[in-house]
Formats: sequence, structure tokens, C-alpha cells
Amino acid sequence: MDFTAEQIERYSRHILLQDVGVEGQEKIQKGKALVIGAGGLGAPVLLYLAAAGVGTLGVIDGDVVDLSNLQRQVIHFTQDVGKPKVQSAKEKINQINPDVEVITYHKFFTAENAFDIIKDYDFIVDGTDNFPVKFLINDACVLAGKPFSHGGILRFEGQTLTHQPDTACYRCVFHAPPPPNAVPTCSQAGVLGAIAGMLGTIQAAEVLKFLVGTGELLTNKLLTFNAKTMNFRTVNVKKNPACPICGKHPTITELVEAEQAACELKKK
Repeated sequence: MDFTAEQIERYSRHILLQDVGVEGQEKIQKGKALVIGAGGLGAPVLLYLAAAGVGTLGVIDGDVVDLSNLQRQVIHFTQDVGKPKVQSAKEKINQINPDVEVITYHKFFTAENAFDIIKDYDFIVDGTDNFPVKFLINDACVLAGKPFSHGGILRFEGQTLTHQPDTACYRCVFHAPPPPNAVPTCSQAGVLGAIAGMLGTIQAAEVLKFLVGTGELLTNKLLTFNAKTMNFRTVNVKKNPACPICGKHPTITELVEAEQAACELKKK
């Protein structure tokens, strides 16, 4: 891939990095990442992946911008209220970096469309606030052999892990969705807006490290933090041989989904 003089200047701080360089930036530009949810987590992920020059960004979200989103979903502006989130996100990505191809899906991620949507992407990012969809993303990626980054935020706390084939998946750690209304969503319990940015940029870094092939990913690790105390903790986790999706004797062989109230991806 031949970079133009403008691209060399744009990506110069990446190219200067010994662990990235020209070859790494080429890998970034050839990369394809799908972000599920253009909300609190998806917003910073998309902004930083666009700025980094990821060649193709897919974004799926069936919702429209609401005034209450603007406290944390920094890819959307006041004038975007009422606009489909994927359209709003694409407009900002195009403004940040015209090198990036943006593919939008103004729909919700479901068992029916999951495989068809993720099949062309190198890496998947979970930016949702919906337990059933988080498990659906996990199951689809495990069955399709796709790496993905899980992220979750609530109040002042965040957590994330990265899955690649043959590493611990989301179900290895959390097993199954909690019963409906057992855990509040951010629309019920609140969330500090900056938490979304803190976690989303970590997820974006995981995508870039994966595409370049450098550093250590958060595989077999669960990173958690509390912004009140600024305590970060990394817990080692293991692939569960009894996991129903990636264990030795899997019982989940096809996609299923449950219903639960959500904050980011609420059906209307």
C-alpha cells in the first residue's frame, strides 16, 4: 500500500512507533472492525478507530439519538437528536477521516442477522448495554471464530475482556444473562459520562493492537475499574471446560436470544 504525503503526515505518530511503523499502519488501513452499538461505548471506539485510519468500520444500531444520550455518547451532537445513530456516527467519522469506509446497519443485532453481519469483519466490538445482546454477540463470535471485545459500564464502574478463539469467552466468566430486572441498566441506575470514554478507548486500543499484531490483548483477563477511587484491577480468568458454548461438550450450537429492558439498544 502506497501512502500519500497527506496520509504519511496524518498517521505520522503511528508510523514513528517502533511497534507500529509503516507496516502496522498498512495493517490498520486494511483492517475491518464492526462496532455493535453507537452509544456510550461505541462512540469513543468509533472516533478513535476512525482517527487511526481503520480501513472499514461497520456500525450497527437500530436506535435514534435522544437528548439523554448526549451526556456520554460523544459522537452525537445536539443537532443530531432524532437522527438514526448510525447516520450521525457516519457523518462524524467522515469528517474525522475520509480514508475510512463506513458501513451502517440501521437495525438491531439479532440471532437472525448476526452471522451475516459479522462474517466480513476482522474484529467485533460489543458496545451495547443489554445482557441478552452481549451473550448473543459472544455466542455468534465464538461460533464464527471471530475475536471480539466485551465492554460494560454502570454508575462509576467499567469492565472489559477480549476473546479470541481458544481463550475464555464471556460465558466462561458470566455463564448466562441475569434474570430480567435483577441488574439495573444505566437508564435506571445512572452512569458517569466519562466512564464510557475511559472504557471505550481501552476497547479501541484492543482493536488496534489486534490489527497491528503487537502487545498483549486482554485475553483470559477481566479488566475492571472504579472511577471513584481510580482503582484498576486485572483478574486472570480461564477457559471453562464446561462452558456451554466453547467448552469440551457445548450445548449451545445455534443462536438464541432473550428479552430484557436495555438502555442503549431499546426496542420501540
